[in-house]
Parts: sequence; structure tokens; C-alpha cells
Amino acid sequence: MPLQNNKSLGQHWLKNRDILNTIADLAAGDKGTTDTLCLEIGPGLGTLTSSLLKKFDRVIAVEYDEKLATNLPKSFPGTNLQVVHDDFMNYDLSTIPAPYVVAGNIPYYITSPIIDKLLTTDNPPERIVLLIQKEVAERIADERETFLSIRCKNRADITLGPVVKRDEFTPPPKVDSQIIILTPHPPIVDDKILAFIKTGFKEPRKKVTHNLSTYMPRDCVKDLFIKNNINIDIRPAEIHLKDWQKIYKILQNTSQT
Repeated sequence: MPLQNNKSLGQHWLKNRDILNTIADLAAGDKGTTDTLCLEIGPGLGTLTSSLLKKFDRVIAVEYDEKLATNLPKSFPGTNLQVVHDDFMNYDLSTIPAPYVVAGNIPYYITSPIIDKLLTTDNPPERIVLLIQKEVAERIADERETFLSIRCKNRADITLGPVVKRDEFTPPPKVDSQIIILTPHPPIVDDKILAFIKTGFKEPRKKVTHNLSTYMPRDCVKDLFIKNNINIDIRPAEIHLKDWQKIYKILQNTSQT
């Protein structure tokens, strides 16, 4: 795909070197510089790649654009940079030697699929540092839950980094960005409970007792909530992961008796 079409893919090149260095610093973590491998998503023109190569002995960069993937190694001769021409969503993470970390300034439109892929792989990274849309970063970290935030918190600790204003990019996007740091951990709940939680978010503005009426009759859900001191007017955004786990077990145990 030619370079001029990258704008349609949501590509916005970050030009502030201090911010690029901050992303690399956060990816490297407390070690400062590390022999841990860094996987970069969508290196593009190599602005972040340059900062990563100062922190990591080895960088693997996965680039969708064939022209960019071909030209990028020429900008960093004599470095341990491997550029892979591939769609990141098709890239096999099992081929990456552990331990490794991930960094990237990723297109807004594919943020959720990328995070899902990184958190659900059988070969998870030690740390993920991404520059994403500010609103999405806030939604993932917020105490008011969405199904996206629940999915992320199920598999990672989440920290927000600096906000990056839109005028720091070329071309400037319509919204501000923010750095998000995810530290993967084993899942707190399994896929069955996640599917149950997804049902609970079917209509996010509705009461949970309404949304769970597809799971069991609404009156039964209300009765169980009352018996277990759960607010029958509670809405999905007000329920955290471990509380969803508790609700699932209550309803599951009832349905089996």
C-alpha cells in the first residue's frame, strides 16, 4: 500500500522527540536500557524506532505498508533492527522470544483489536506501552466500567501516561492522544464469565437486571440481587470485575439447583 494512503489508515506521525523518548523509557521500565527484545507495532517513518533502538539491543518492527517496511532498515544501518512486512493482526506472536515488551503509536481505529491480541496471546509481553486516543485510554482506565475496560483489567494492570496534544502529530488528528501502559497478568476470570459480563453490558445504560433477563427471568435476577444485598438498580458501569464474578457465581449456583 503506498505511503500517501496511510492517512486513510489513521496514521499520524508523532514528531516530538521528548515524547518519543518517554514512550521508549516507559517500555524499557526500571532497567533504563535492556537486552529485552522490543516489538514495535507500525513503525512507519521510524520516529519511535529511533528512540527504541537507544533503549533496546534488539527491535522487531511490524509494518503493514510495504514501501515503509522496505525503506525503514536503510535509516538504521548497523543496528539490530528487524522489519517485518505484515499486518500486525496476522502476525504470529508465538514467534517472539520471551521476555519481550511492546511499544507503538497505533492507529485509533484498530486500538481495541490490537490490545485484545496482545493480552490474549499465549506468549504475552512483559509490558505494553501504546500511544492511543485519549478518550479510549481514559475509558480503559476509568473506574466507571465499559466492557472494553473489563476485558483489559481482566488481563492487565493499567497505568496512564502523559497526554499528547493533537498538534504534536503530522498530520494532526482531530483528537488528543495519551500513553497507556499495560502490564499483563494471568486472567482473573475465564471466558465463560467474560461472556456473561458481555451480556450484562448488552445495553450499557439499562439496569443490569434488565440486561441479564436473557440469562434468566428478570424477576429471578431481582430476587437474587435482593437476597445477596446487590442494588437492583445498578448499571453495568458501576460494577467492577470481581463483583461481576460474584454475580455470575450467584446466578450460576441458582440455575444449577
